[in-house]
Amino acid sequence: MIGKLSGRVDYKGEDHVLIDVHGVGYLVYCSERTLSALPAPGGAAALYTELLVREDLLQLFGFTTLLEKEWHRLLMSVQGVGAKASMAILGGLGAEGVGRAITLGDWNAIKAARGIGPKTAQRIVNELKDKAPGVMALGGTIQMAMGTVAAESEAVIDADLGGSAPAQGARNHNTTAAAQSEALSALGNLGYGPGEAASAVAQAASDAPEADTPALIRSALKLLAPKG
Repeated sequence: MIGKLSGRVDYKGEDHVLIDVHGVGYLVYCSERTLSALPAPGGAAALYTELLVREDLLQLFGFTTLLEKEWHRLLMSVQGVGAKASMAILGGLGAEGVGRAITLGDWNAIKAARGIGPKTAQRIVNELKDKAPGVMALGGTIQMAMGTVAAESEAVIDADLGGSAPAQGARNHNTTAAAQSEALSALGNLGYGPGEAASAVAQAASDAPEADTPALIRSALKLLAPKG
């Protein structure tokens, strides 16, 4: 199983990238969002990968974070959602956006992805809503424990390839995931259940995408405060 690739971008296509890893080229299918975060041909890049195996086909799919890869795995578990549909959803919303949409029950946001109909969008929300809080928390935990693919790519550049620093977008995505995870943990320590905490954090993050952990906690507490 190929779980991650680090190398140099050979070329970028409409829905895929060819990464040269010490002379071996790997064709990796990516979402539009992931492709846009990768450097131009000649630049160093690293991707987490998922291998799709069929009787007559082997395809690699690439992701900038383990959180994105986990959402791809879960989306693919829903009936009627294939790899192409999953990549369209992740490309439109990003990993954090998918988590917020599912937690908030916003199937219209899922439906906005190319090729996703209303019934499929509703099925995704209904089947994955109970898993969203855990995945949102997992995202921040992964980033804090393991660092980002972009940071590792920078190390590859310094040690082997020579090139530019990691994309700012990748760093921002990872910061957001960590802030949401820390806010979820804080609300859990205050006695809020996983579902209501995740819903409040998702709404707070949707209202202020660049908010740090304290700001997310304050906003989420306001949302959770009794009305009236």
